[in-house]
Amino acid sequence: MFDCGPVYLANYESTADVVINQGGTDSGKTVAIIQLLTLIAATTQAPTSDPIITIVNKSVPDAKKGAYRTFKNLHAHNKYLQASIKDWNEGDRVITFHSGWTIEFLGAIDVQSAKQGKRQYLFVNEANGIEWEIFWQYAKRTRIRVFIDYNPSEPFWAHDKLIGTTKNGNDLNAVVQVIYSDHRHNPYLTARDHEKTENIRDPELHKVYARGKTGKLTGLIFPNWRMCTVEEFNNAKGRSIGGLDFGYTNDPTAASHMKVVRAPKNFKKITERGLVYVNELCYEPGISMPAVRELYRGCGFNDESPIYCDRDFESTRQLRNLKMMAIMTHKPPGSIKAGIHFLNSQWDVVYTDTSENITFERKRYMWDKDPISGRSLNEPIDAFNHHMDEIRAAIYTRYLKMVS
Repeated sequence: MFDCGPVYLANYESTADVVINQGGTDSGKTVAIIQLLTLIAATTQAPTSDPIITIVNKSVPDAKKGAYRTFKNLHAHNKYLQASIKDWNEGDRVITFHSGWTIEFLGAIDVQSAKQGKRQYLFVNEANGIEWEIFWQYAKRTRIRVFIDYNPSEPFWAHDKLIGTTKNGNDLNAVVQVIYSDHRHNPYLTARDHEKTENIRDPELHKVYARGKTGKLTGLIFPNWRMCTVEEFNNAKGRSIGGLDFGYTNDPTAASHMKVVRAPKNFKKITERGLVYVNELCYEPGISMPAVRELYRGCGFNDESPIYCDRDFESTRQLRNLKMMAIMTHKPPGSIKAGIHFLNSQWDVVYTDTSENITFERKRYMWDKDPISGRSLNEPIDAFNHHMDEIRAAIYTRYLKMVS
């Protein structure tokens, strides 16, 4: 039915629950997965229950430019595939086969839409453009196998939550296989195509697009924080303070326990840096203030231990009524960028390796970029910043006197 290369064969032979295709440009990974799923739809009898193959992109326009266009190109040049199709709804991008299978091409709009419907196979194209929770909802409703692909320009949830985990060590309880590929695995490129990719001059771009290796993050707001063990945190001697960013129905309440081992003595002397250890306590939506109180009490906080809170009068009042020293953070105009500068220039921040959500946010909390030039706009993107905000605001508020 198709001329197939080694990337197709690797996916065909996989028996994993989740098959991850990490590859450079022109490695043929997207075409290979669509070939495989199309072959299943055209040549095997569909099950009586949920005979669906779902192919997802970040949005409908992305689907039309990506996976859906790839399928249409395969269809245009393959008489066997054309004959296997019973009906094609171009408007909804839903294709029904004589075998009983249906392939649908969707845009991953939000979590709620991902909860709708079940399927046998799932393919998430350019997965690094889709949020983990949306992917998780689609994947949990897939019976046989999940495929994803992406160019590895930087780490994302596939690296954090799937690659290198065991079946019991990831949030899908799934067996995971990674297939690495680059343009050298695609026998259908011209010599000129191979040459253009192989001759990418920038070392970092060559690493990602010519070799399919994971690139370095650029534009991180807090690039120099480091990890430590829980034992190192427990052994650190310093003043305990809390950081708290209130969440409600959807957003998580982010709480941390900080130990200020050393505060900078003089803001004007850049060499006199402070040192703070951080341990995540909470990252949960809808948590009650009594539950927050118990988290801090369990860390030895009393009514004289300061907890620096987001500027929410009612939630702060509730904590004070529970005999906790809740203090609203200082947030005048410009305080976010000033606090970021204060942390980066004056503090060494060390966080525990069990603080999964601090790790997750730190790798994604970025400076915004001009979409045309790619240059930093010196404005933080308002995303992945619940822990980032509470840590920054707590340190900035407590030690603001040193910069005022």
